[in-house]
Amino acid sequence: MAARTKTTKDRPSYRCTECGWQTAKWLGRCSECQAWGTVEEFGAPAVRTTAPGRVTTSALPIGQVDGRQATARSTGVPELDRVLGGGLVPGAVVLVAGEPGVGKSTLLLDVAAKAASDEHRTLYITGEESASQVRLRADRIKAIDDHLYLAAETDLATILGHLDAVKPSLLILDSVQTVASPEIDGAPGGMAQVREVAGALIRASKERAMSTLLVGHVTKDGAIAGPRLLEHLVDVVLSFEGDRHARLRLVRGVKNRYGTTDEVGCFELHDEGITGLADPSGLFLTRRAEPVPGTCLTVTLEGRRPLVAEVQALTVDSQIPSPRRTTSGLETSRVSMMLAVLEQRGRISALGKRDIYSATVGGVKLSEPAADLAIALALASAASDTPLPKNLVAIGEVGLAGEVRRVTGVQRRLSEAHRLGFTHALVPSDPGKIPPGMKVLEVADIGDALQVLPRSRKRDAPRDAEDRR
Repeated sequence: MAARTKTTKDRPSYRCTECGWQTAKWLGRCSECQAWGTVEEFGAPAVRTTAPGRVTTSALPIGQVDGRQATARSTGVPELDRVLGGGLVPGAVVLVAGEPGVGKSTLLLDVAAKAASDEHRTLYITGEESASQVRLRADRIKAIDDHLYLAAETDLATILGHLDAVKPSLLILDSVQTVASPEIDGAPGGMAQVREVAGALIRASKERAMSTLLVGHVTKDGAIAGPRLLEHLVDVVLSFEGDRHARLRLVRGVKNRYGTTDEVGCFELHDEGITGLADPSGLFLTRRAEPVPGTCLTVTLEGRRPLVAEVQALTVDSQIPSPRRTTSGLETSRVSMMLAVLEQRGRISALGKRDIYSATVGGVKLSEPAADLAIALALASAASDTPLPKNLVAIGEVGLAGEVRRVTGVQRRLSEAHRLGFTHALVPSDPGKIPPGMKVLEVADIGDALQVLPRSRKRDAPRDAEDRR
């Protein structure tokens, strides 16, 4: 319903008690008679209150509420079920947001087909494509099912009519920014339209015990487009991430009323569609017969899932006065910090005059501080042209004073590295329980960590060694 406009009778006005002069806003001094403190409010609207209504459902003690109605149903995609907390709860509304081309429509179309069955129909509403375009994608990824219904609509009233006709257990709308209500002024995607469309679909989901997946756009900064109220209204907010030039896709839970937000779903996007990766660590490693200078392995935590990733670094003589600093998959600020620590605390002097390139393998992005030690060792290995020992992983945060600090989940990281066949690890002090058969070296600072580099091939020896010569 359109909001009731405020008439002039509802607006309070102000009048001078000395001369009767009127104004629309309060003033400390009357503009007519110049008297101070004589302007007072009159004609204020009457205070309206809401009368108590009839109770339709009595309040119950929380122990008597039937929780079976909120039992999750699997989507047919285990990696998505992991992030959702077991599956889709009847009546739950999930907002899936991500950059264009990341694979949102492909994943949800696959979910629509796998969740459809004799007892549970799925309705897929597309507002960005025609029905024939979606059918072509469904043929490519083999997402055809007799209980999957498809419609191309952008009108809210028509979509609600489809709900009455199909009576689905799962509704997928791609996307919420393309649908408009004729009762609300404004173009599709505007704040008022998004608020009205989302509110109507949320009410329909709760009344019908129907799960709903809404696709949302993102801004240039990566934030979810539209009013912030949209994220508050829905039950679950998922962020779909990934580099369009890489195969890996990550689904993170930003908000989840039915589970934790610590889980991350890993997917691989390919020509035949998108598939879940139960063990994605192999995408981030390069298997070699012999170690190569400038490479170091670490174990990062994506939510609660440990992933073994490879950090690579390359240093070359610079041909310009200002050496280049290029990063891919790593934060430029953290790489710069590690360079400063290596030069000042690790006594490696040649880094400041060389071009330095650092990257990760497989398109993974390392942003947590636990990768600091691996970044520092990869840079030191590249600068000295000395490979690190084989089957070694480095875990730890490096401070500006050169100390190696503890990080969370060290035991979980070591267990994952041991499972993949790594036998040696550099970790901060007090790592906890160590997997059997794994050799762990506890390091207190960057100087201790650099001791793992063989000194016979070092081109850039430490400064104190040069001084002794």
